Amino acid sequence: MQVKRIIDGQAASGLMEPLTALVVEAGEAILAVNRSAMRVEGKQDGSPVTEADLAADRIIADGLTHLAGDVPMLSEERTQLASPPFLDSFFLIDPLDGTKEFVAGRDEFTVNLALVTRGVPLLGIVSAPALGLLWRGIVGRGAERVRFDGVAIGAAEPIHTRRLPAPGEPWIAAVSRSHGDPKTEAFIDGRPNAIRKTVGSAVKFGRIAEGSADIYPRFGPTCEWDVGAGCAVVTAAGGRVTDGKGGELRFGQRGDTGFIIPDFIAWGDPQAMGRS
Repeated sequence: MQVKRIIDGQAASGLMEPLTALVVEAGEAILAVNRSAMRVEGKQDGSPVTEADLAADRIIADGLTHLAGDVPMLSEERTQLASPPFLDSFFLIDPLDGTKEFVAGRDEFTVNLALVTRGVPLLGIVSAPALGLLWRGIVGRGAERVRFDGVAIGAAEPIHTRRLPAPGEPWIAAVSRSHGDPKTEAFIDGRPNAIRKTVGSAVKFGRIAEGSADIYPRFGPTCEWDVGAGCAVVTAAGGRVTDGKGGELRFGQRGDTGFIIPDFIAWGDPQAMGRS
């Protein structure tokens, strides 16, 4: 039986710095892997996994055990250990989001860590190790962008999503390099003068949170660990992340669906919902 522990915003604030350090450390382990010589294997769902994914996963799992061992965790690389539903607080982890980007030699891959309480992401950290950037936030307490070099973490800069474009101004849509689909394209085409900005992995959530993009829609299935941290960061920065119909996303409630999120939209300005 899981130990019941509810972590609220105040308690989450006390965890932010050690969690940030842990995520940065995991990113350093990823960067230390020789991409040209590493082994790439396929999982049952066809997605790739590398020694970098596994190294980051070990660091985060060990760190969370020491930092908050009574809080359950759900990692992409350890789903067989998960015992849903997670009714209280739990950590949601993607040790390396954008493995395809990583394998291809590109820099837009991330380490994602979220703290979810009662099905809703409360704290999120999205780190892009190769860019030396991370976005983090606690819902109700604001969001920040942080630059880092190795394990040296710089000062935090407050960020906020931007207001919805005025009539006649273009919408900037963050889009995936490898996960396009007709429904997503049609949704973007419905925004006035939409400009597509191709961005890899959960970096897209960071761009929404910092105000350099307006929307990030995905009308295709993804997994909770791809979305949870970004959801918290965008929400903390003033935006909102919904399902494809504008409803609330819930995390860790059911494992029989493979922790799949059928669709979602990240909105920089919640007032933009429903506007075309």
